[in-house]
Amino acid sequence: MRTLILLVLAAMLSGCGYNQIQQKDEAVNAGWSEVLNQYKRRADLVPNLVNTVKGYAAHEQQVLTAVTEARAKVGSMEVDAGDPASLAQFQQAQGELSSALSRLMVVVENYPDLKADRAFLDLQTQLEGTENRIAVARGRYIQLVQDYNTYVRSFPQNLVAKMFGYGPRPNFTVDNERAIQEAPAVDFGAPGAAGTRQQQPQPQPAG
Repeated sequence: MRTLILLVLAAMLSGCGYNQIQQKDEAVNAGWSEVLNQYKRRADLVPNLVNTVKGYAAHEQQVLTAVTEARAKVGSMEVDAGDPASLAQFQQAQGELSSALSRLMVVVENYPDLKADRAFLDLQTQLEGTENRIAVARGRYIQLVQDYNTYVRSFPQNLVAKMFGYGPRPNFTVDNERAIQEAPAVDFGAPGAAGTRQQQPQPQPAG
C-alpha cells in the first residue's frame, strides 16, 4: 500500500510539472555556469593585455590602473545568481571592466607599433572571440531564465513550485544588460577603425 501511495504521488507530481521544474532549474544553473566561464576567460586575458600595452605605453598609467582595478574587482566577487542584489553587483562590476577595456583600446590607437605586436594581435583575437562568447552565453541564460520563470509562475505548476521552494529567478536587467553588452572595440583591421565606429557624422540641419 505504501509503495502504491508513493507511485500515485510521484505520478501526480510529474503531471503537475515537478520533473519539468527540475529540468528547467538545472538548465538555468548550467547556463549561468557558462556565463561565469566566459567572463572568467575575459578576466584571465586582462593581465597579459595590460602588460603588453604597458611595454609600449607605460605612461598611460591612469588607464592601465583602471583596467587592473576593474579586473581585480570582478575577480574578488562571489556572486549568487539567485539573489537580485548580488546579480546586480555582478553586472555593474562586469560593466566597469568593459568600460575600462574600451578606454584602453582607444589608447592603443595612438601606438602603431603596439598594434602590430604579435603578442598583442593574439590577445586581440582572443579578446574579440571571448566578447562574442560572452554575448552568446548571456543571451542563452536570459532565455533560460525567462522560460523557467514563465513555467513556475503558471498554473498548476506554480503550486508545486511553491511547495518545494522553487521561485522565479532574477535575470539581467535592461539597463545593466545594455552596459555589459558594450564590448570593447578590438578590431584594428584598418587604421582609425575604432574611432570611425565611435564617431559617426551627424546630419547637418537643413537651410
